[in-house]
Amino acid sequence: MTDIQGRVALVTGGTRGIGEAISIGLKNAGRFVVANYAGNEHAAADFNERTGIPVMKFDVSNFEVTTAAFAKIEKDYGPVEILVNNAGITRDGTMHRMNAEQWQSVIDTNLGGCFNCSRSVIEGMRERSFGRIVNIGSINGQAGQYGQVNYAAAKSGIHGFTKALAQEGAAKGITVNAIAPGYVDTEMVRAVPPDVLEKIIARIPAGRLGRAEDIARGVLFLTADASDFITGSTLSINGGQHMY
Repeated sequence: MTDIQGRVALVTGGTRGIGEAISIGLKNAGRFVVANYAGNEHAAADFNERTGIPVMKFDVSNFEVTTAAFAKIEKDYGPVEILVNNAGITRDGTMHRMNAEQWQSVIDTNLGGCFNCSRSVIEGMRERSFGRIVNIGSINGQAGQYGQVNYAAAKSGIHGFTKALAQEGAAKGITVNAIAPGYVDTEMVRAVPPDVLEKIIARIPAGRLGRAEDIARGVLFLTADASDFITGSTLSINGGQHMY
């Protein structure tokens, strides 16, 4: 095993957008970070070159692949003590036009990936009596969103998953919390037509889109060693757009 300083953290979907900001924030806080990615080789290589953070490609929706990846991380760097379940996809469409693949792929990645990764670390965390798990939900999992029954269902499921697992882990020094971002200035949001984006921003009391760093600061707070009395919570970071 490599001589690693600081607790090992794994961020899924950790090389772009919100995940990138979380990975960099954790590294700057003294954690040893591994960033997972699904398929964008160019973005992952660029991220690795810029940050020095090791990257690992695996599909979080596949249980066997995920457990093997975590075993390799533990062998190479040490056990994962901080897990950020950030990986997610969208396959938007209204229910009457949505097919089964659009539904299942979002559930499998966004919610199934949360299970697969958490299951891969939970036994070790219990044995060591320490663990920090942060699951990235969404404002749309709290309030719903037209054309996103699959995404809203998965993200809402993450919020319930968080509360249940928090109860299981609390006595073993494991905290499990969620963050529900609002609309954040990422590549996906920037692709929204300007007139639609203008209407979205008009509904945000803070008067702007969120920044990826806003979410990363929440993760740093919830994963700190001293945050051991905060568990089962959902931290909404949405500029006041939805107060839940």
